[in-house]
Amino acid sequence: MLHKEEDIMKTVLGLEVFLEARTDLVTGKRVALLACPSSVDGSLLSSVERLYRHPAVNLVALFGPEHGIRGDAQAGTAVASASDPLTGLPVYSLYGERQSPSADLLRGLDVIVIDLQDAGVRFYTFLATTLYVMAAAKAAGIAVILLDRPAPISGSRVEGPLLEPAFASFVGPYALPIRYGMTIGEVALLANDQDIDCDLTVIPLAGWSRQQWYDETGLPFIPSSPNLPTLDAMTLYPGTCLVEGTNLSEGRGTTRPFEYFGAPWIDAESLSFRLNDLSLPGLRFRPVYFVPTFSKHQGELCAGVHVYVTDRQVLQPVSAMLHVLQTLKRRYPNEFAWRQPWKQGAPPPIDLLWGSDRLRRGIDADKPVDALIESWQPALREFERLRADYLLYSP
Repeated sequence: MLHKEEDIMKTVLGLEVFLEARTDLVTGKRVALLACPSSVDGSLLSSVERLYRHPAVNLVALFGPEHGIRGDAQAGTAVASASDPLTGLPVYSLYGERQSPSADLLRGLDVIVIDLQDAGVRFYTFLATTLYVMAAAKAAGIAVILLDRPAPISGSRVEGPLLEPAFASFVGPYALPIRYGMTIGEVALLANDQDIDCDLTVIPLAGWSRQQWYDETGLPFIPSSPNLPTLDAMTLYPGTCLVEGTNLSEGRGTTRPFEYFGAPWIDAESLSFRLNDLSLPGLRFRPVYFVPTFSKHQGELCAGVHVYVTDRQVLQPVSAMLHVLQTLKRRYPNEFAWRQPWKQGAPPPIDLLWGSDRLRRGIDADKPVDALIESWQPALREFERLRADYLLYSP
């Protein structure tokens, strides 16, 4: 749906609320900031710059998640700690030799401010980084201030199985469904109350309702990951990210990551015809050919499909991808495979993404997709009851 600019009421970010009304929380304190490239205000100024230049904020250090604080690192690439060229502040990477700040890095700090744009999806690593920083802050006895941001694919829908504890990892840090329908601040409140118990203050958004998608906020869309460059990619991501757990390319190294998927051995036309014949709500598929410039099948001609979002209000990306994976397994039984573990002794990547081994075993046994979907419903209903206690924003 297209909206006229004058019809959109601009959401006020937690960053802006904090700087305008709540800097009393950091008066006289030494502050570190965890931020990423999409940590900007409504005028495209970065939170690094805003906090660094604010007279009431003594910003002394920066922390960066996956992709780095300036977004110059690709997915999975270790990021080194360095000095920020614009402010001269030390930047400590939380995606490299460490995933959580050490006690030494936190010594001398009073507050960590977190300003990250989440994807609303369990396996997006900014969620793990946030929860790990909260746990480290608890151990160090320092406060956390989280500046809330919109749930980009709306905060009204939940979908998918809950993570089982045995499969917890950096792409599955907490017992949430794949799509949890909460802002990063709401998830932080839930996890903190249930488990972490750090000194947490969430600065809420103003003028945002949970039915809103990011393009309805009036805010500029800044990709928080180089592989989620569009809102359509983020909308599909809860489902198409599962392709990462297979030997197909999920479109990394193309102009449409998570909107393309394919492999050298796929018949693009017949696959797109078969997937369209499934009449999956909110989706259409067209044949596509691409050569990834990096990641899986780098330099090889791949055939596959371009996934189009035709109605995001009815789309269920997780459920839809189960049908896609089952179709791929049935049509290409000799070629389709699950990706091997990222490190020795670890579960296969698909199990870490799914949060259990139930998907892999179900697809391999050719179980009906409807039965797989039904299997997660009781736990999902229980989560929705828990979730209701931590929602900050009206429908």
